[in-house]
Amino acid sequence: MADVGEVLMSVLSTIRVPKPGDRVHKDECALSFSSPESEGGLYVCMNSFLGFGSQYVDRHHARTGQRAYLHITRTRKAKDDDNNSGSGHPPKKKPTRLAIGIEGGFDVEQEQYEEDVKVVILPDRQEVTSDDLATMSDVVKERVRCLAYSVLVVSDSVSHTLQVQQWDGEVRQESRHAADLKQLDNGLKIPPSGWRCEVCDLQENLWMNLTDGKVLCGRRYFDGSGGNNHALLHFQETAYPLAVKLGTITPDGADVYSYDEDDMVLDSKLPEHLAHFGIDMMTMEKTERTMTELEIAVNQRVGEWEVIQESGTTLRPLFGPGLTGMKNLGNSCYLNSVMQVLFTVPDFQSKYVSNIDKIIDEAPSDPSQDFKTQVAKLGYGLLSGEYSKPAPDPGDENGASEPRMEYVFGSHCCHIWLFLFCFQGDQIGIAPRMFKALVGRGHPEFSTNRQQDAQEFLLHFINMVERNCRSGPNPSEAFRFLVEERIVCQQSQKAKYTQRVDYIVQLPVPMDQATNTGERELQEAERRREEGDTTAPTVRAQIPFTACMAALSEPEVLTDFWSSAVQAKTTATKTTRFASFPDHLVIQIKKFTFGLDWVPKKLDVSIDVPDTLDLSALCATGQQPGEELLPEVAPPPLMTPDVEVKGILGSHGNDEDDSLYSPLLCQSVSPVLDDSTVSQLCEMGFPLEACRKAVYYTGNTGIDAAMNWIMGHMDDPDFSAPLVLPGCSSGAGTTPTESLSEEHLATIVSMGFSRDQATKALRATSNVLDRAVDWIFSHLDDLESMDVSEGGRSAAESEGGREPPPGPRVRDGPGKYELFAFISHMGTSTMCGHYVCHIKKDQQWVIFNDQKVCASEKPPKDLGYLYFYRRVAE
Repeated sequence: MADVGEVLMSVLSTIRVPKPGDRVHKDECALSFSSPESEGGLYVCMNSFLGFGSQYVDRHHARTGQRAYLHITRTRKAKDDDNNSGSGHPPKKKPTRLAIGIEGGFDVEQEQYEEDVKVVILPDRQEVTSDDLATMSDVVKERVRCLAYSVLVVSDSVSHTLQVQQWDGEVRQESRHAADLKQLDNGLKIPPSGWRCEVCDLQENLWMNLTDGKVLCGRRYFDGSGGNNHALLHFQETAYPLAVKLGTITPDGADVYSYDEDDMVLDSKLPEHLAHFGIDMMTMEKTERTMTELEIAVNQRVGEWEVIQESGTTLRPLFGPGLTGMKNLGNSCYLNSVMQVLFTVPDFQSKYVSNIDKIIDEAPSDPSQDFKTQVAKLGYGLLSGEYSKPAPDPGDENGASEPRMEYVFGSHCCHIWLFLFCFQGDQIGIAPRMFKALVGRGHPEFSTNRQQDAQEFLLHFINMVERNCRSGPNPSEAFRFLVEERIVCQQSQKAKYTQRVDYIVQLPVPMDQATNTGERELQEAERRREEGDTTAPTVRAQIPFTACMAALSEPEVLTDFWSSAVQAKTTATKTTRFASFPDHLVIQIKKFTFGLDWVPKKLDVSIDVPDTLDLSALCATGQQPGEELLPEVAPPPLMTPDVEVKGILGSHGNDEDDSLYSPLLCQSVSPVLDDSTVSQLCEMGFPLEACRKAVYYTGNTGIDAAMNWIMGHMDDPDFSAPLVLPGCSSGAGTTPTESLSEEHLATIVSMGFSRDQATKALRATSNVLDRAVDWIFSHLDDLESMDVSEGGRSAAESEGGREPPPGPRVRDGPGKYELFAFISHMGTSTMCGHYVCHIKKDQQWVIFNDQKVCASEKPPKDLGYLYFYRRVAE
């Protein structure tokens, strides 16, 4: 064997020091969930800075020729009991800041490790110790020591940056409204005390609007306490953006909230703004807790927010294949629950886990950025059982240590949120950091550590699967089905049939069908809870599942339907049916809705969801014998009255028919929209372009119709995209002749689309890549009919080159199903609270609560949010 010094000198040219922006994977293997704490440790490539477990480092060497690696192993230290007064350590200080990992914040206990680092040279795994390094030339020593220091000390691990290690909830930005805030000269003077809400006489949680001096109560908190939303409603009516919380004003400042910016802010002109209404900031004293103090108090009440589990039972931990827990990375329970369920589906198992060896062999040079590799890695981690083992408990030889608690905070819109006290320690489990970073990259919500809607993430992930499975087996087909919508003009009795692809059945909750009590009692109980009445009884409406299905299947009355048969608006009925039945059916209970004041709320209901389901009666029938169809004639467009309509060439009138208007007409015609309706929708917090679309597509028929449109299209990928008139293939600012980014074109073509298809998508979305990708996957039916240019299926060829057939690929079969999983939610909003899932494995219900995996004794099937059914074989 060659001298280790000579070997190290021979590979010196391949060793480089990480630069700013380089991703350093020193905590997680790119191909497995091995870490420096795992058996064999972690090998970090000294050129690419990718980490590999002991079982994969030889493969990386063989594929890349790289020989030099940093071998990192860590062993946990025993813990000292800092709270033991006899230990000589002072007691932990009470937190005074809403922060993590900084002075005055919450003390999140970090594990302590003994770390051992060596340089290892492959293929013989020769180790270079510190003693060896001392005998080598200065050039070698300097290069290796500089790299090791940069990797271990200076460079932030990719995994580390994804965790909530340090967070300061008190850092606020200057409001963009502060400098030029307009204040009304209405002569109003606010007294220094004795305030009341001008609407409901509430005497606490009061906010003064800094534009007109109105004193109104704040929003309700997560637990029903707080105000009655009158300050928010005032903003929605006036658009006056800034408000100060009375009772928090001191010479040092006060709580200022910007409704427009949706956050707590700084107001550098606060003394001036307060003086306008007669308030001398220098003489004020604090009489109410600040929002920071309220959140700290809430996060210390551990007993009020226990980890979700089945109360009254002692749950038996489970271990083994398919029973692997997932660590909570900071409000990632929505992701954990969804992925646990998906890898119970055979299609996902066969696509990613059964082929993991082939996937790893074909992985690109940077597997951390490859979707297929990371999904396969996650699936194998969940199903193999390698990580489903009791977690070691270092420092406690008797095995009686308390579970570690991870604090995760968040505030939004003056609500107080306590996301989760996450008790860890039941399993080693897996931490899906690399997977979460990849699937959330570039997404405004899923790239954050905020809580998210499990249903939205499910659709987001299915969309990513669709993008990456343009040919070859596509596991999302297990959920894909066709919906038939039949609209009948009541004046002519002629019908129109349309079909669309869907993945989830959204089931309405008819509250008026509650069987256990009258609607009045339910409303009274809800009112008392919202007013903070702790003595209010818990009255949960019991809704029959059959009533939900009836609400889904019964005809919907359309009062403003434009009938091509009578060439006018009239009444029509719309009936929705299944044009195909998927192998696996997902049902979402629409518990999250808006109250009469448009404030989001969650319906507290119990639904007797059945274990078996027969949807055969909801099978679509298609056009009936003797039934006449509505003529395919476009409705008259909304446009300014002074524009002469010219260039109408076609008669179909759908959104993608480029022949309806000439390009010049598209550029010159602008729709007439009811500005007041658009403004009202914007004040509710919806994006401007979505509000314009809602008013346009409902024909200026009022706020209710527009709001219904918004609620039905919030999940559309182009929901916030600029309004494009029918027939216009370009968004605002883009003409058909505008040059397109060659890089964007190449990116879309690499996904398996032709250049013509990529061009159409970019032109339809103002040359914005992310929007173009979303657009192209929501218009597959139209694109499949386009000619595929040579070389446009490069991604498809990598999986066999099979061309997908025209139209959406759907499976069909009997509409009989059995329940095999459900995801439940605790909290008042999808954006806070906690998710867990129950999965039926070998006729035994199992609860997956992040790292906790236990046999379920009383699965709460009546309180679920998402239900997963599989077809029953006849």
